[in-house]
Amino acid sequence: MSPVLAGVLQLVALVGALALVYVPVGTYMARVYSSSRHLRVERWIYKGIGADPDAEMTWPAYLRGVLAFSAVSVLFLYLLQRLQGVLPGSLHFDSVNPAQSFNTAVSFVTNTNWQSYYGEQTMGHVVQTAGLAVQNFLSAAVGMAVAVALVRGFARSRTGELGNFWTDLVRGTLRILLPGAAIAAVVLVACGAIQNFSGIHEVGQFMGGSQQWNGGAVASQEAIKELGTNGGGYFNANSAHPFENPTPFTNLFEIFLILVIPFSLTRTFGVMVGSVKQGYAILATMATIWIGFTALMMWTEFAHHGPALQAAGGAMEGKETRFGVGASSIFAVATTLTSTGAVDSFHSSFTGLGGGITMLGMQLGEIAPGGTGSGLYGMLIMAVIAVFIAGLMVGRTPEYLGKKIGGREMKLAACYILITPALVLVFTAASMALPTPPHSMLNSGAHGFSEVLYAFTSAANNNGSAFAGLNANTDWFNTMTGLAMLLGRFLPMIFVLALAGSLAGQKPVPATAGTLRTEKPLFTGLLVGAILIITGLTYFPALALGPLAEGLAS
Repeated sequence: MSPVLAGVLQLVALVGALALVYVPVGTYMARVYSSSRHLRVERWIYKGIGADPDAEMTWPAYLRGVLAFSAVSVLFLYLLQRLQGVLPGSLHFDSVNPAQSFNTAVSFVTNTNWQSYYGEQTMGHVVQTAGLAVQNFLSAAVGMAVAVALVRGFARSRTGELGNFWTDLVRGTLRILLPGAAIAAVVLVACGAIQNFSGIHEVGQFMGGSQQWNGGAVASQEAIKELGTNGGGYFNANSAHPFENPTPFTNLFEIFLILVIPFSLTRTFGVMVGSVKQGYAILATMATIWIGFTALMMWTEFAHHGPALQAAGGAMEGKETRFGVGASSIFAVATTLTSTGAVDSFHSSFTGLGGGITMLGMQLGEIAPGGTGSGLYGMLIMAVIAVFIAGLMVGRTPEYLGKKIGGREMKLAACYILITPALVLVFTAASMALPTPPHSMLNSGAHGFSEVLYAFTSAANNNGSAFAGLNANTDWFNTMTGLAMLLGRFLPMIFVLALAGSLAGQKPVPATAGTLRTEKPLFTGLLVGAILIITGLTYFPALALGPLAEGLAS
C-alpha cells in the first residue's frame, strides 16, 4: 500500500468514527447541561465549596466565577511546583524555579499546556498527577462551561441569566470528561501505553553512559490530554514518545479523542437552541476547513523534491516511522486547528509551507473544530460577524437565531477577534526588536522568525505546541508567553460572556422573508469565506516574513 493511500484511508476511517458518535455524544452533552437533576456526588461538591447549584447567574457573576476559580487554580499549581522538592513522590527532582512555575501554572490552567521543560526530568509523580492532570480536566470543563453560557444566551430571551458556572463546571468534569477519559485510558493501556508510579530506571549503556527513563500515570494523562484538547505530554517528546503513543492505532485513536468533543458540541448547540439544522451548519463550516487543511497539509508533505524525499515516500524528517507522513499530517492539523498542542512529529521539521499551515490553523482562532468549548464559542462569534456582513450587503438589520446583532453585539464580537492577533503580533515584534530574545532562536532568517511567531501564536491562542527550535526556557519567554496565555484565554471570555448576556436580554425577533437562512449551505460558504479573509488580512504580512518566505525559497 502506498503511503498516500494509507493516509487517505486513515482519514476516511477517522471521519467515519466521528460521524458514528456525533449524534449520541452531542445529544448526551445537551442533556447534561440542561438537566435539573443533581447527582449525589455533585451535591457533596456543591456543599463543600458553598455553591447553590440551582441559583442562576448573570454574565458578570458567571465571569467572576470563571476568573476566581482560575486564579485559585493558578496559585495552587504554582505552589505545588515550588514545593515539589519537599513532597513525596517527587522522584528527587528539585522544586521548579519561579519563572517556569508561573509559566507552567498559567499554561495548564488556561488549557494551553505550553511546556518549556523536559517533563520526565522536571516533574515528579505528585505534580504530574495532582497538578497537571487535574488541570487538564478543569481547564477543559471551564471552556465548555463558557461555551454553554453563550449557547444559553442565544436560546433564552428577556433574561440576563446564563445558568450556574459551578454547576456547569462540575457536570462537565464528572459527567463528560471523567468517564470519557477513563474509557480512553483503558484503551491506551490495552494498546501499550504505560500506567504506573515507578521510579527512575537505567535502560542500557549508550556511548559510555546510561539512559534513564521514569514511569508514571501516562495513559490516564494522555487520555484527558487529548479528550480535553490540552496537549501537555508526560514526556518531552509528547505523543511521539512510544510510552504515550505506541502504535499507529493509538495515534489514530488519539486524533479521534482530540476531535470528538469539539465536533459533537455543534450537535449540543443545535439541540439547546431548538434547531439541529443550525448545529449542522456550524459543523459543516468546521468540517470544511478541517478537511481542506488536512488535504493541503498531506499534499505539501507528500510533494517530492529530490531523491531523499522520493526514497522516503514524503517529507519524513521529524516524523515517526511508525506513523508516516499521512498520519503525522492528520495529527498536526487536528492539534493546531484545536487548542490541543499535542504533537506526534516536530512541526519545525515540516516543509516550509507545511509549517505555515500549522501556524495558520492556530491563527484562524482554533475554531475548526477548536478546543473543548472554545472552538464552539469562537465559531459562534465568527457567525455573528458573518451575519453582520451579510446584513450590510442587503441593507437590513442582521439577525442570528432570532436575535438582533446591533452595535453593542458587534463591538463585543470585534473585540473578541482583535485581541488575540494583537497579542501575537505585539509580543512577536517585541521579541524580535529587543537584543536578548533572538538569542533563543536555533535558526536564523525566515525559519528563525517562524519559531518566535509560532511560539506567541501558540501561547495567545492557548494551543501549546512549539516549533521545537526555540529555547523558550528563559525569563523573557517564560514571562511573556505566560502573559500571552493569560490574556489570550480570559480577555476573549469576557467578551463572550458579555455578548451572551446581551443576547439573553433580548426578545426574539420573528423570521421574515428577508431573514438570512443561517442553516443553509450559502451561509456556511459565507462563514468559511469570512474566517479565511479576516485571518488572511490580519496575519499575511507576518506569514510572508516566515513560513511563506521559507516555503517559496525551497
